Amino acid sequence: MRNELLKHVKRIVIKIGSGVITDENGLNVGLIESLCADVVTLYEKGYEVVIVSSGAVAAGKGGLGISGRPETIPLQQAAAAIGQSRLMRTYNDEFRKHGKTAAQILLTRDDLANRRRFLNARNTLMTLLEHGIIAVVNENDSVVVDEIRFGDNDNLSAMTTNLVEANLLVIISDVDGLFDGNPHTATNAKLISLVERVDETIENMAGDSVTMVGTGGMASKVKAAKRATLYGVGVAIINGRTEKALSRLLDGEELGTYFLPASNRMTARKHWIAFTKKPRGKIFLDEGACRALIERGKSLLPSGISSIEGTFDRGDAVRLCDMQGEELAKGVTNYSQAELEKIKGRKTTEIEKALGYKYSDEIVHRDNLVLNN
Repeated sequence: MRNELLKHVKRIVIKIGSGVITDENGLNVGLIESLCADVVTLYEKGYEVVIVSSGAVAAGKGGLGISGRPETIPLQQAAAAIGQSRLMRTYNDEFRKHGKTAAQILLTRDDLANRRRFLNARNTLMTLLEHGIIAVVNENDSVVVDEIRFGDNDNLSAMTTNLVEANLLVIISDVDGLFDGNPHTATNAKLISLVERVDETIENMAGDSVTMVGTGGMASKVKAAKRATLYGVGVAIINGRTEKALSRLLDGEELGTYFLPASNRMTARKHWIAFTKKPRGKIFLDEGACRALIERGKSLLPSGISSIEGTFDRGDAVRLCDMQGEELAKGVTNYSQAELEKIKGRKTTEIEKALGYKYSDEIVHRDNLVLNN
């Protein structure tokens, strides 16, 4: 069955977690060596690969005399500054043994939330792929702050899957996949081989989401899988300590947990709006506007706006909520918060009179709007 599910795959994003390639002494070079050899095998079989790798903080914390995860952002930044060069040097050395070149790509959420920078990052990665260079992507932890964090590299890997238009996301973990219970505490926990849809039941199975060396546990991996599958991409969670796991997975072996892609795939732009562009405010809608959005697939017009919360500019993402505050959708606004305060509740024919100009009739066009499931 896996052969059939993966037969279309050409381009793969591989996320490698801290728990796989680091230990109490820093980087586990032996595991990185075997993973790089496995990636090269995929290249030799005709696949294209982009790596999203954690491990910089864990690789650098020893230089600061820290055990466990650094507790503050300044310590995390300092550890990342030390560890990122060590991490990249190790990847370079291991790929060079096989005649391959690695390239470092460091990103923050702002790089992908801004559409122009998103496209610039895509162009860089696509050019590297065209030339057979293996891009190693990581969050730019040495300068990042809470407001621009991806949250974890599982989330970043889902965004990168959209960024490079990959056919498959493989999340390499230190466990065999998603279990119906905690495999560390429940001896009868069973591995779930196939997930058709990430729903509340599946999310509840994921449990906690923090580890000693990284920010992403199984909960964040399932969340990343949900985001990637909505883009129409299958996701596999496999154990990185399994010998030649990547090659065996792509050869059709039933390793780990495979998440089926959603049948109603989002466009790349809508996926970017839903999961990459950070909302800057809220627009509260009356009952008629809510029905128009949800039941009839309409755009948001000024007449349906009751109130506005937050400060945002034209082109920012906003949350669209009902009068009780429940979020219905997310979209990109054609008007700023200050402009909306002047035209909320008005007809479209009154926009130009109220502002002295008009960008469009729609506050949020349906092509720039994503409904919540």
